[in-house]
Amino acid sequence: MEAQQTNLNVISNNIANVNTAGFKKSKVEFQDMFYQMPKAVGADTGGDILPTGIQVGSGTQVVATSKVYTQGQVNRTDEELDVAIVGEGFFKVKDENGEDLYTRDGSLKRGPTGLLTTSQGKVLDPPITVDPAANNIAISESGTVSFMQDSNPLGTAELKLVRFNNPSGLAALGGNLFRETTASGVPDVGTPGTESFGSLRQGFVENSNVNIVQEMVNMIVAQRAYEINSKSIQTSDQMMQQIGQLKR
Repeated sequence: MEAQQTNLNVISNNIANVNTAGFKKSKVEFQDMFYQMPKAVGADTGGDILPTGIQVGSGTQVVATSKVYTQGQVNRTDEELDVAIVGEGFFKVKDENGEDLYTRDGSLKRGPTGLLTTSQGKVLDPPITVDPAANNIAISESGTVSFMQDSNPLGTAELKLVRFNNPSGLAALGGNLFRETTASGVPDVGTPGTESFGSLRQGFVENSNVNIVQEMVNMIVAQRAYEINSKSIQTSDQMMQQIGQLKR
């Protein structure tokens, strides 16, 4: 019952973030618990070898809640600072303490000093400063950011991506942010559209990869499993009560 309650909590969080930009759904992974073995498999019963034995399980437990990094739907916004990653990769940002963090949310903003930041104010790394005279910003699929005043070029910058050998090992911090861990491996910085890095699409935002229909089905299955487990406990208790009445 406890395992199914955890499963339901994870499903609920997925549904709650169905409209969160760059959100990656989580899945619960279970494993069976230890077994009681009144008769061991392969035991010798006086010349005969038991082909199966008796093994009675003790239930299930949650061993992991892992992120699923499939591509979310890419929706057009026509905002020049909205950038969606199509494929693998994260944007690298710095928090107020200078710590390296990572996000798939490409809803970029122009900060008070001209620096490009996330919606939460986290500055891109390496930093990109928008020329104050620029009234047109173009971002290519390979990450080249061009600043122009009308049709006059003012300068360029490069938007890089970061990838990990095991992105499921990243620690989710909330706010669409992730932190590197020992399990994720060290970050690999590269140019969008090259090698294993995804490309960029300006004027688009990647939505969450949550399939609301599938999550509703998962919620119903988890609820039914919880109810059946509860019923099995009640039935077992009633059977024990009957044994107690027989003794009396």
